[in-house]
Parts: sequence; C-alpha cells; structure tokens
Amino acid sequence: MPLPFQLTPSQLERITPYFPLSPGVPRVDDRRVISGIIYVIRNGLPGKDAPCEYGPPKTLYNRLVRWSRRGVFNRIFAALAGRAGIPERLMRDATHRKAHRTAARLHKKGDVSRCIGRPKGGLNSKLHAVCEGAGKPVALLLSEGQMSDYKGAALFLDSLPRAKELLADRGYDADWFRTAWKEKGITPCLPPQKNRKQPIEDDKTLDKQRHQVENRFAKLKDWRRIAMRYDRCAHTFFSAICIAATCIFYLN
Repeated sequence: MPLPFQLTPSQLERITPYFPLSPGVPRVDDRRVISGIIYVIRNGLPGKDAPCEYGPPKTLYNRLVRWSRRGVFNRIFAALAGRAGIPERLMRDATHRKAHRTAARLHKKGDVSRCIGRPKGGLNSKLHAVCEGAGKPVALLLSEGQMSDYKGAALFLDSLPRAKELLADRGYDADWFRTAWKEKGITPCLPPQKNRKQPIEDDKTLDKQRHQVENRFAKLKDWRRIAMRYDRCAHTFFSAICIAATCIFYLN
C-alpha cells in the first residue's frame, strides 16, 4: 500500500526552510511525519489511531507538541501569509470553539493561559481572525471565550498591514476602534451599534462582502480537531489552527 502523503514534495519544499535544525541525529522523514500530523488534525484523531504508514504514534505526538511549544507552525503560517503582500481590504471577525471535556480538565499552572473561558454556552475558546479581500487569513489569535471582539481586535492594531478599508460586524463598533484605524490610514466599514446616540452611516454594498470571512471559518471547521477543541494546551490547539489554515489557503 502506498504511503498516503498529505503534502506533495513541492509543498514540503515551501515550508522546510522554517523547520528547526536537528541538533544531533537526523530527523525521520519530515514529509511522512508532517503528513501524519495533518491527517490526525483533519480527522480529529489521537495519534494512536493514525495509519501505521505514518510511523510510530509517539513520533507524531512529540513532533506536534515540541514544535508547537517552539512556535514552528505559527511561523510557517505567518511567513506564507506575509508573502501575499499588502492587501487592499481587510475583514475582521471571531468565532467560538467549544472545549471538549478532555481539554477543560487541565488545571492552570503558572502564568500561562489555557485560553479557555466560561461565557454563555459553556467552556470554550475564541478564535480571532483578520482576512484579506479574497478571504485568506493573514493574522490569527486565540483567546478566552469571554474576550470581547474589540478587545481582541486591539491586539492586532500594531501588526497588521496597511490596507484601504476594513470590514467588520457591529461587535467592533467603538469610537476608539474607528479612530485607531483612521490614524493608520484605513477606512473602517462597520455597522453602528443599535444603541448609538449619534448614528453612523456605513456602506451597505461593501458590508455584504463580509460573508467571505464567515466562509473561511467554515472551511477551518471542516477539520474536526478545529471544530472542537480537544487539545488541553493552548499552544497545541493554536498550532493545529495554523496548520489547517496553511494547508487550506496557502499550500493548495
């Protein structure tokens, strides 16, 4: 039976420069191991249930956890997203990811957050995303579920590329948020909150384009390990999100 690789040689070549160097004994086949990691994330499986063609389950687990702690998969996503250049339009949104009971059992130790909160609907995490005009994500952030949309957006202000306009829903409507984007030369297109004393006009036609970021969330949720959070540690779950986003939007 041929090995069910998830990456082609050309796709692996694009991400190999971001792999850490092996300090001693050469690593086993990177293509086989990374393909196994992609397989278990896409299907929501533990490493022990991966096909034997991908190698020992312990190897898949160790590679995912160790490289997640070192931020390897985060850098791969950021590097490929940065190659797209400066987009003309940005779109901003967030979605909740329910935490499985296996993820919620971990007790917090030290100052490292698990990024699991308890808003309405039970324990969950919140994924904040900024996409370019075609819907490809250019920045991702994981937070506790109770973090408001505009507080999560504030963490992106200094790291996003300059664009002509920004689209978002009314959850981001705040005067300081509008002012901050205008100072960066970006025109915000946000529906006003219903309780605003001074209504603000927004471009209805342009606002209809926000469905693209919702469609991209749906593509990420096709990967079962992203649809529900099984990982206890935040860095492992966020690495799984970065792997899925890289494969869906930048390696196809």
